[in-house]
Amino acid sequence: MAVTAPTTPATRPDPQAAPSPSRTGAAAVTAVLAALVALLAVVDLTQGTSGAGAAEVWKALTGQADATDSSVVISSRLPRMTAGLLVGAALGMAGAILQSVSRNVLAAPDTLAVNAGSYAALGIAAATGATLPLLASSAVAFAGGLAAAVVVLGLSGLGTGTVRLVLAGSALTLGLTSVTEGLLLLFPEETEGLYDWNQGSIAQSGFDGVVRLAPLVAVGLIGLLLYARRVDALALGDDAARGLGVPVRNTRIVTVLLAVLLSTTAVTLAGPIGFVGLCAPAIVRPLARRFRAFARTRGTVPVAGLTGAALVLGSDVALRALVDSDSAVRVPTGVVTSLVGAVFLIVLATRLPDAAGTTAVDKLRLRSRGTFLTTTAVLAVVVVGLTIAAVLLGDSKLLLGDVVNWASGQAGQTVGFVLDTRVPRVLAALLAGAALALSGTITQAVTRNPLAEPAVLGVSGGAALGAVLLVTTTSMAGSWSLAGAACAGAAVVSAAVFGLAARGGFQQNRLVLVGMGFAVATTALISLLIVLTDPFNATKALTWLSGSTYGRTMPDVVPLAIVLAVGVAVAVARRRELDLVSLDEDTPRLLGLDLGRSRLALLTLSVLLSAAAVAAAGTIGFVGLVAPHAARALVGRQHVRVIPVALLLGAVLVCLADLLGRTVIAPAQLGAGLMTAVIGTPYFLHLLVRSRR
Repeated sequence: MAVTAPTTPATRPDPQAAPSPSRTGAAAVTAVLAALVALLAVVDLTQGTSGAGAAEVWKALTGQADATDSSVVISSRLPRMTAGLLVGAALGMAGAILQSVSRNVLAAPDTLAVNAGSYAALGIAAATGATLPLLASSAVAFAGGLAAAVVVLGLSGLGTGTVRLVLAGSALTLGLTSVTEGLLLLFPEETEGLYDWNQGSIAQSGFDGVVRLAPLVAVGLIGLLLYARRVDALALGDDAARGLGVPVRNTRIVTVLLAVLLSTTAVTLAGPIGFVGLCAPAIVRPLARRFRAFARTRGTVPVAGLTGAALVLGSDVALRALVDSDSAVRVPTGVVTSLVGAVFLIVLATRLPDAAGTTAVDKLRLRSRGTFLTTTAVLAVVVVGLTIAAVLLGDSKLLLGDVVNWASGQAGQTVGFVLDTRVPRVLAALLAGAALALSGTITQAVTRNPLAEPAVLGVSGGAALGAVLLVTTTSMAGSWSLAGAACAGAAVVSAAVFGLAARGGFQQNRLVLVGMGFAVATTALISLLIVLTDPFNATKALTWLSGSTYGRTMPDVVPLAIVLAVGVAVAVARRRELDLVSLDEDTPRLLGLDLGRSRLALLTLSVLLSAAAVAAAGTIGFVGLVAPHAARALVGRQHVRVIPVALLLGAVLVCLADLLGRTVIAPAQLGAGLMTAVIGTPYFLHLLVRSRR
């Protein structure tokens, strides 16, 4: 896969736009923005669960209110508003400087996995049982966020790879989040409250956190302003900057450190508030084409900070205006900003230019028929052996004789209960892995994108949203209704993703970025549903979202088995079409193939397979990526060979992940989705490194 063309520097003015030299206009815009922030701050102070309105707030601020109203305003609302200002400003400034230094309009604390790195570092610290003061927690979060940012920037490069940066950041975020959620399950007492914190909320109990962390934001701002001229020089290119005497490497290191400091300070105070660092600089960027003062870092960074503060406070105000006060308290601010960021990412994706030949056809050696037969036979033996092990092993270990007695109806009550619950789990894992692998194989062939898979393109997220919506709103959701809800969600999201990507020629950059935007949106909506429902449904939904096969029964497996059987039959029958559409746009048409109709039919099949797998086993990532890649590496590119090998590999991956998740720490369990994310993330990052070469 070739890298994309260099993106426009985040702070470089467009020479065609002829920025106005007037400073009066820039000052007026800044004043209007500051007034907007002040207005939002005032409105935010008047909102809350108590009856304290504007008059009571004014009395509390002037010392004339009674003790109750004064306590509400001074101890709760004022710290909340101040935290929103501080967090929004920190994230806006961090995003602006990251985009400028990396010369990538999609660089932000979210896309660089800074938030996920901080979350993982704090999760590891909490799991050890250590109780850290606020500043020490900030230091731990800083170390984790910095490590994640270094990895993503190293993989994506500087000035290139818009899609690569998003993919690397998203993959690392998924892997780190899976590790952290595993720690939450293993150490529930030590990590109590960490999951709620990860949703991102500016609610505060007093000024302690704000007072302690505000100096760190001030240090970050002062440092960025001191390095502003050097950052401006970097926009001219590395060689030109060196010619001006700017130490390029040191400048990048220091500015990234300052941006991570700002980001992790915000994370420590309020948890991850999503996509403010991405949206704020994007809102400021058009101003740089109109006013020269905003084209320089010293102008961009403060204005991006004001814009970030307006976004956070505006989200909080809008949430409390649209939702009743009791529900608004439970809805994290980060969910709202993530929804806004997802919409922004989708809109940006439809406008970004796409480089020709973004993804190249894999150059793999031809494999002999003997290699294919041997590989298939070995994998079939592995599947059989793994299935036997998965049935026998668990919190209760059984013998083959117990299974034989169970199959013949002669097993005892205990053995019968164990196998009645375990066998459907094993079947669900095997079939879900095969379905996801086949879905990924079809998607990669049709899109000619080796990094495409249902989770990356938002299809799995759509299926998860449909299923969670049914689970959280209906007390008795059956197997077929759950499968239907998952298919409906996947169909809606996939129609939107592929429809937007098809505009302009099904461009690869657009497909991936639009898919990532919808994946973010579905994740935020799922969090919103979980937060607003009762605890029983929330626990059920969270367990299911971790990719767990826990509690599956034979009726749950039947819809998946039917869809998989149909999918395999159709894929094998249309194997030649898969070979053709995976080549290029012209060859299929020259051979008389209706490319549009064929692509639609194959993608519909892929969506059905993914939705059925999600309904049966929850959200399991990376199987649709790893299995097709490994299959092509083992047996070549012909789909008559890739399909059976990918099916077997997918079944092995999910069944093994499920087996490890319920045996390694028995009687406690980890979802198969968490295990596949831990396995799949390094492989995904390896593919990015290989494609960069």
